[in-house]
Amino acid sequence: MQLKLRLIIMNFLQFAIWGAYLTCMGRYLGPHGMGGYIGLFYSIQGIVSIFMPALLGIVADRWIPAQKMLGISHAISGAAMILAGVYGLGAGDHASFSHLFTLYTIAVAFYMPTLALSNSVAYNALDQAGMDTVKAFPPIRVFGTVGFIVSMWIVDLLGFQESAMQFVVSGGIGLVLAAYAFTLPACPIAKTGEKKSVVEALGLKAFSLFKEKRMAVFFIFSMLLGVSLQITNGFANPYISSFGAKAEFAQTFGVQHANMLVSLSQISETLCILLIPFCLKKFGIKRVMLIAMFAWVLRFGLFGVGNPGAGVWLFVLSMIVYGVAFDFFNISGSLFVDKETDITMRSSAQGLFMLMTNGIGATIGTFGAQFVVNRFCSWQTVATEAGERMFLVGDWVSVWGIFALYALIVAVTFIFAFRYKKENV
Repeated sequence: MQLKLRLIIMNFLQFAIWGAYLTCMGRYLGPHGMGGYIGLFYSIQGIVSIFMPALLGIVADRWIPAQKMLGISHAISGAAMILAGVYGLGAGDHASFSHLFTLYTIAVAFYMPTLALSNSVAYNALDQAGMDTVKAFPPIRVFGTVGFIVSMWIVDLLGFQESAMQFVVSGGIGLVLAAYAFTLPACPIAKTGEKKSVVEALGLKAFSLFKEKRMAVFFIFSMLLGVSLQITNGFANPYISSFGAKAEFAQTFGVQHANMLVSLSQISETLCILLIPFCLKKFGIKRVMLIAMFAWVLRFGLFGVGNPGAGVWLFVLSMIVYGVAFDFFNISGSLFVDKETDITMRSSAQGLFMLMTNGIGATIGTFGAQFVVNRFCSWQTVATEAGERMFLVGDWVSVWGIFALYALIVAVTFIFAFRYKKENV
């Protein structure tokens, strides 16, 4: 029980860091003259994930124990994020994109690898304790989402959605986790002294998984599904808030507290995580992943037809569906990788999974999403009862329709491309 509590605290802090800014960063960037760069801010998370998780995963496999690498990464990330927030607060409306983006990039470059490293730390600790990771990890991971929700609500209720203070909050939590990580159970590193090939010495063995057709297809679809991961994180909050440009929606809960409305997605996520062990054993990895893909179709489609007034129930349904869309692929996929790879390269394999989803996939997705949004929408200053405010307004129905169509094409293709006959992961 003590071990589970320690891993619960780790997961809570791990995702509280992300929740402080991930869903509301666009609300800060838009009114501060950087609305056209929202996609770039989210894409850089994907760009650094192309190499940083794999690189630090290699280090954790070969030289520095994963729990120490986790602490070092959070220390650097937290410090950089606090500096980004302090700069933004000091610069106000005159914040320089280059200055803010540089500090932010350093922060996320060292944060993104921790998503895989924290999984490795948890799986290792559970294995050493003789526990079944498929059964034991999902209930622990639930508290990561709880942490994400708590920080979202704090930022919303304190009025930081349009302020650089969201970065300060994130960085502060990161420094707490940096210290805590060094107290976690030790993870093994590969034994030295034996003769190794260059590929093994560099930790690149995980890429050999592409030689196996089933794993290659899995990682390719990880990338294709990763395209969808950051779209709503980047644009859901500005989209819902954009209804404030219309008098009939200006005072609705969704417009006033978009972050709290979006947090229903994470609440759904906490419940869906608990379904993963049952669903994996009942349906198998292919059907669980397929369910996630069709859930993304509904996620985007419901956004397109809803509104924060009489149509708010459609938004709520979209939030509920998100739990299935996100968890049924990300968590199940991580467990699948853990079970299908050798213990000597699990950190590298988790890093490779992150590369394909939050790296290449998310990068393509956020750049693509920014292009689509720029094609149909623009930031405009609108006179409201509370004074002039900036909103991202335009043809959002077409925007969400395009995203839904993409998710549908991926899902249908996956039915015929992925073969996996095991009933259990």
